[in-house]
Amino acid sequence: MSDAVDVNRATQGVLDEVEGLQGHGPEIVRYREERGGFTDLRQLEEVPGLTGKVTDAIRAKLRV
Repeated sequence: MSDAVDVNRATQGVLDEVEGLQGHGPEIVRYREERGGFTDLRQLEEVPGLTGKVTDAIRAKLRV
């Protein structure tokens, strides 16, 4: 998907625009800065506030 959002490069604002991630942009950016980035979209489950909330539909809008 060419317009998928890259979770390792997107700003907090862009991440907040992804349906299902609204309000979690700061936590996603903090996680990637502390851990050196994402290698798999399933790591979003480790972001505070997202555990159990990241569906396949949300992952389909993202890329690493």
